[in-house]
Amino acid sequence: MEAAREAVADACRRLAREGLVHSTAGNVSARADDRVVVTPTGAVLADLRPELTTVVDMQGEVVEGELAPTSELFLHLGIYERFDAGAVVHTHSPVATALSCVVDELPPVHYQMLAFGGSVRVAPYATFGSRELADNVHAALEGRSAALMQNHGAVCFASDCVAATELALLLEWACDVYWRARTIGDPRVLSDEELADVVAAVTERGYGQARTR
Repeated sequence: MEAAREAVADACRRLAREGLVHSTAGNVSARADDRVVVTPTGAVLADLRPELTTVVDMQGEVVEGELAPTSELFLHLGIYERFDAGAVVHTHSPVATALSCVVDELPPVHYQMLAFGGSVRVAPYATFGSRELADNVHAALEGRSAALMQNHGAVCFASDCVAATELALLLEWACDVYWRARTIGDPRVLSDEELADVVAAVTERGYGQARTR
């Protein structure tokens, strides 16, 4: 449990350094068996220490910690119930949030978006902390590892806090690429066939794998 609390605090501080969260806006969690370590409500993420995180069970009951959990607890717990997630990162990163106010979907304008499963859907708006918002985001995440939240922000999940943070950074980058392209013209979107070719190329070339002797 201590390792999970350290991982959540580390992720919060890194997200703050990278400009993806500001002050108390955003939240992070990590699953440890049948417990979830989550950021407390109202925490300044840039200064979060492991001992300030809150531990809840899968029903959302606090089992460790002095502070109330994030108001987006339903969002986090639902992701763990529905998907193979070890950590969840929710940010109010500026470019992703701006795009969430404008588009219904972030199309695959770069092959690295395969890390999300392809295009990134925008979950319809609902009040923060509500079950309606959580349900909307969970639906947008079907078959994906990231979603935008209309007029709100973004959410990503992965196997651990480091991987989820990297996805959040990649999502902000992809949003920025799309934004810049839109200022020039109508961005060309990669087709399903082109994306499939990327997957085949990665498999064939063993991209990211150690060289065998």
